[in-house]
Amino acid sequence: MWDDKKLAKIRAKYEGISGGVVFDPTFKKVAELQFKDGARRVWPWANAATLLGAPYRPDAPDLPDFGGLDIALIGVPMDLGVTNRAGSRLGPRAVRAIERIGPYEHVLKMVPAAEVNVADVGDLPFRSRFSLESCHEDIEAFYKKIVAAGVLPLSVGGDHSITGSILKAVGEKRPVGMLHIDAHCDTSGDYEGSKFHHGGPFRKAVLDGVLDPERTIQIGIRGGAEFLWEFSYETGMTVIHAEEVTGLGISAIIEKAKQVLGDGPTYVSFDVDSLDPAFAPGTGTPEIGGLTSREVLEILRGLNGLNVVGGDVVEVAPQYDPTSNTAHAAAQVLFDIFCMSVTALQARKAA
Repeated sequence: MWDDKKLAKIRAKYEGISGGVVFDPTFKKVAELQFKDGARRVWPWANAATLLGAPYRPDAPDLPDFGGLDIALIGVPMDLGVTNRAGSRLGPRAVRAIERIGPYEHVLKMVPAAEVNVADVGDLPFRSRFSLESCHEDIEAFYKKIVAAGVLPLSVGGDHSITGSILKAVGEKRPVGMLHIDAHCDTSGDYEGSKFHHGGPFRKAVLDGVLDPERTIQIGIRGGAEFLWEFSYETGMTVIHAEEVTGLGISAIIEKAKQVLGDGPTYVSFDVDSLDPAFAPGTGTPEIGGLTSREVLEILRGLNGLNVVGGDVVEVAPQYDPTSNTAHAAAQVLFDIFCMSVTALQARKAA
């Protein structure tokens, strides 16, 4: 029962101190990132916007060691590979504008930014705004430089075609597995003379020898493009349709993903159209009947511990996103992939 003695004890501890004084060790890490000069909290709307509020280091790509970063946050503002509505070239800008993501992950009880050297290194520089092919050459070259420096890349697109060329770098030395959350399998063939469109990066990645299809799980698949995805089934990818999620349950999906992905190197790719348009209208190819934002976060949190070697969030098109809910969901997913990446880096350092 609450009594005067308990009240006196709490008063003795908390009365007269500022909001920046926090006692729990984990919460204290958060406070140290959020408060300056004891009581002044960092304003979320102040200063230049960056991905996840990370420090801005546009100089890092020009340094031999990538500035000593553990994790680089990169914008990839290119959408020349879309087959429906354009606009995801503005995705990085929209995700940067989202406030109050992190720094505490309350389910995983993590403060990831306190554990690693992370920075937003800006947007990937492209030579041409017109040539899809040269854009993919630029992506591959840029990410090979990141990987060579031992830095883990987390990216915001841009359309989903970017992931194929990122995988050319991340999977260059050995094919990686993939946790892929999407409305579409993205394993179709060439369209109208192009092999780089956003509907086919993972067929190309398998054929390039950088993606292991038997260690790939695709979650949230649905819609009328099903006839394009036979490559997924042919090569042994595990496909979980959106309508299966309710029957299977999130716990079963998490366990299945662990079985498929194992402890090998794994790339995480999240297409915001995996979410139902009720949660994420701001995307180029929306599909009714999708996942909820809570389901996606539960899956990612349940898979913390995977051997993550990179990840991305793609297909945010802010001009179709009047409430900014789509960008907000994308930013939160990016934060949880960031947490997964930190856990993976810590495990590799401890091994």
